[in-house]
Amino acid sequence: MKGIVIMKTAIVTGASSGIGFEISKILIKLGYKVYGIGRDFSRNNIKNEYFIPIICDIMNISMLCEKIREIRKNEEIYILVNNAGVGYFGFHEELNPKKIHEMVVINFEAPLIITQLLLRDLKKNSGFIINISSITAKKSSVYGCAYGATKAGLSHFSNSLFDEARKYGLKVITIHPDITKSNFYRNANFQEGDTPESYIKPEEIAMAVEMILNQREGVVITDITLKPQKHMIKRKKL
Repeated sequence: MKGIVIMKTAIVTGASSGIGFEISKILIKLGYKVYGIGRDFSRNNIKNEYFIPIICDIMNISMLCEKIREIRKNEEIYILVNNAGVGYFGFHEELNPKKIHEMVVINFEAPLIITQLLLRDLKKNSGFIINISSITAKKSSVYGCAYGATKAGLSHFSNSLFDEARKYGLKVITIHPDITKSNFYRNANFQEGDTPESYIKPEEIAMAVEMILNQREGVVITDITLKPQKHMIKRKKL
């Protein structure tokens, strides 16, 4: 009698659209069961038995912890993708405490908390933590000081955690995408340029995840930066 095949499990935050949606599809293609966390799957939902949508507002940390613990009870987690993010752009004086708080929680606090809840399992399974940061983590961000700061914090956390846990076989990777064609910039007064050379596509970031997972055991790509060939943004028409 053949043995039971245990399917490896991944958790992806921000899985209802954009980058997280595309990463979820890639992981299913690679043979993972994916728990996708998002606020609303009514527009985008992966019609596959190995995709389990988890409706949760990441701003609600207590609910988020409860959902993660429920998944952890029944699954062996091998991959965590901290992808959910929010950005508000403009001069810092034009922001407000609510927007700053939202960016800090979603971009920085939530990934740290989810990682802490799953870290023992991921170390035991020699798994992967993939943090979707931003190119703004690596440079001055005059029009997004607070956003850039949250992403720089996430990138620093990734680097330090890898050094802390690498001896256990845990792989920690940070992806730094430049401007991406998605609904992420819905709160901004600018967007990507018109030509394909001026933006990254969400599926191209998902392809980077696939490349990460296909490295031989013992080799870790810890940092990937994706840039469009041309630096070009345009203001939205009011």
